[in-house]
This record gives sequence, C-alpha cells and structure tokens, in this order.
Amino acid sequence: METRGGSFPRLAGNPGPRSARAGVVRPPPRGPRGAQAAEAGLAPTPGAGSRKSSPGGAALGAVLQVRRCRCSAREPGGRPVPRRRAPLKRSRILHMALMGASDPLGEAEAIKEKPFLLRALQITLVVSLYWVTSISMVFLNKYLLDSPSLQLDTPIFVTFYQCLVTTLLCKSLSTLAAFCPGAMDFPTLRLDLRVARSVLPLSVVFIGMITFNNLCLKYVGVAFYNVGRSLTTVFNVLLSYLLLKQTTSFYALLTCGIIIGGFWLGVDQEGAEGTLSWTGTLFGVLASLCVSLNAIYTKKVLPAVDGSIWRLTFYNNVNACVLFLPLLLLLGELQTLLNFSQLGSTHFWGMMTLGGLFGFAIGYVTGLQIKFTSPLTHNVSGTAKACAQTVLAVLYYEETKSFLWWTSNMMVLGGSSAYTWVRGWEMKKIQEEPSPKEDEKSSMGV
Repeated sequence: METRGGSFPRLAGNPGPRSARAGVVRPPPRGPRGAQAAEAGLAPTPGAGSRKSSPGGAALGAVLQVRRCRCSAREPGGRPVPRRRAPLKRSRILHMALMGASDPLGEAEAIKEKPFLLRALQITLVVSLYWVTSISMVFLNKYLLDSPSLQLDTPIFVTFYQCLVTTLLCKSLSTLAAFCPGAMDFPTLRLDLRVARSVLPLSVVFIGMITFNNLCLKYVGVAFYNVGRSLTTVFNVLLSYLLLKQTTSFYALLTCGIIIGGFWLGVDQEGAEGTLSWTGTLFGVLASLCVSLNAIYTKKVLPAVDGSIWRLTFYNNVNACVLFLPLLLLLGELQTLLNFSQLGSTHFWGMMTLGGLFGFAIGYVTGLQIKFTSPLTHNVSGTAKACAQTVLAVLYYEETKSFLWWTSNMMVLGGSSAYTWVRGWEMKKIQEEPSPKEDEKSSMGV
C-alpha cells in the first residue's frame, strides 16, 4: 500500500478517506481474487482495508468478503459449518502411491474436463497397452522357460534376471527424474538398509509369488495358465477372514464357489485330455496364495516406503536379487547356465532383457489403466484379457479343447467378474450410507 510521509496505512476501523466513510462501494479489483468476488456478486466492504489510493487494500477487502461468504453457513448453535472435503477415490489413492504425490485432487480440479472423444481414445489406448504388455509377457516367459529351441532349464535364473532388470530400470528412471525434474515424475530412490530390512518379509512373499508364477507357466500350457492360478480370489477371502477378521457377504462367497467349481472342472478336463501337470497345478495354487499374501502385506509395508509403490518395487527387487543368489547355487542353475549352448547368443540375452522390460512395464501400465478408468474397470479388463489370452494360446499352439474345458474357463472368468462386481457394489453401498454419528447429529439438530 502507498504511504505518505512514512506513516503507516490506515487499516479497517481507522478513519479512511472521505469516499470510504461515506459508504461509496467500489467495483471489485482485477485479477484472480477479484474475479472470484465478482462471480460471487460481492464487493469490498467500506473500511475493510479498501482505500482510494490503494488497490491492494481493495483486493484484501474482496478476499475477506469471499472468505466470510465461504463460512457463512452456520449450525443452529451458531457455530460455522465446516466444509467437507470430497472423499478420495481408490484410483486417486493408487495414483498418489504410484507417483508419490500428496494429493492429486487439487490438480485434478484445476484440469478442465477433456472432450469425450479424446478421453475415449485415451482409455482405448491405455487398455490396449495393458492387454498387449500382459499377454506378450506371458508368451515371452513361456518361451524362455519351456522352449524346445532354447532347452534352458533355469527358471530361477530367468526370474532373477528379470528382477535385476527391474531394479536397474527403477534406479535409471530415478536418476533421470533427478536431472530432468520437469521431464518426468518418478520418486527419488536411495538404498537404505533399514528400509530394506523392514521390507524383507514382504520380499520373501514377493519372491514366492513371481517364482511360483514362472514355475506354473513352465509346467502347464498358456491356455490352462489362468485356470491354474484362478484361486487368488478364494485365498483373498480366506486370508482376509483369518488374518484381518474381515467377513464376506453371501453373494461374494457364492462367486468364490463358482471359481472353485471352474478350477476343479478344468483340472478334470486337463486330466481327461492327458495334458494335466500336477506339479504345475500345485505351483499355480501356491502362486495364488502368494499373490493374496502379497496384497495383504503390501498394505502393512507401504508406510515404510512413504506410501510409494515404485519405492516398494525397487526394494522388493533389490532384496529378491540378493535372496536369489544362494538359490541359484543350491539348485545348480549356475552350472546349468555355464553349460548352456546359447550363453553367448545376442538373441538369448535380448529376449531375457525384453522379458525384464515387460516385467517392469506391467506394473506401470496397470497403474495407468486404473488411473484412466477405475479399479473395477481394471479388474473387468483383466478378466477379458485372460479370456483373450486363452483363445490366443489355443489358436497359436493349435490345440483342441472340449466343451467342458471351455466351460471351466468360462466359470472361472465369470466367477471372477461376478466377485469384482459384487465387491464394487458393496463398497459403493457402504459409501452412500450415512454414518451413525451423522444420523445422530441430524436427528438432534446439533
């Protein structure tokens, strides 16, 4: 504000200029604050810091008036009603975890709604990217683990190398983000041994999950792979009750029964066709168990890495690389690798590195699909992708399947989709129901 002769400017309550004392109402000032006051139909109040010679004082009066308007709603007791903030969606929470952001709500509100065609195109591209990445990773891992042309029997080494590639990619992106902060958004990654030790129990479950997944894929066909690992939903319900004491509704349990029925029918049909591998089926069940445990323990470990999924991915893969080394020695895979005829082949290492890239990319595109759609849509997309993957595997490997075999797949996929829909409907119903405390306050008029 402008002062004369070194004196302090007059504030609210002090005698102002004659025009202010006479109650002359001036138009709101220009600028974003003044625009808010103009939109609200307000003008600075006389004497509230608005002086003829000070546009800044007028702006201050407009801001104060807007703030008074925001808090004008009051309860019967005279207390101002607090402004309630809209609850964060699960997709925003996951975006916060992936990007390390504190709250993307303000950023989302600042961005104007995109045109429908542009948004539809973005969703189509993201879902297509997720499908291509996931299906390509499964077929590529099948090639590396059980290809007649490679004849490499080192599933632990394949998994170890993929974890190593993921670790190097995470560190490279973190370094790139530090040097080019405006080019990309990736959290800073520094290896802290205390954090690594706190993440270690989850890393053991993570190692079991990715190892049993690859072992299941090694011993069963790609077409049966989804059925062999279909008990993840069932273990989610079971472990939620045993470890978290969370009950499940009757309709959700009914969908789990459909999944179990589809699994047993698939095992029966694989046996009838002479293609059943009990070893691969057992690894599939263990992989489903580890996937459920991984989801439960991830929630407990996330605070140790400041809620960042990328930091958790980095520490999980670092711990996995360390823990895989004694397994490679005990199982003799290092000696098998040294005797491998294509050890110096560029094609072999290129396919191994590509498998690691897909392993890293699947985590990113999963979060991207949830960000642009929703967790419910992501689960439905995953189920449809599994169906397409099964059909592609049957066509690619020129297999012939019976009607009951296809029925088992439809039961597993249909039960998984129904479970996702039931859980989404139940969560939406819980969010829409008012809490008992709010009902009590409204009934008492407090």
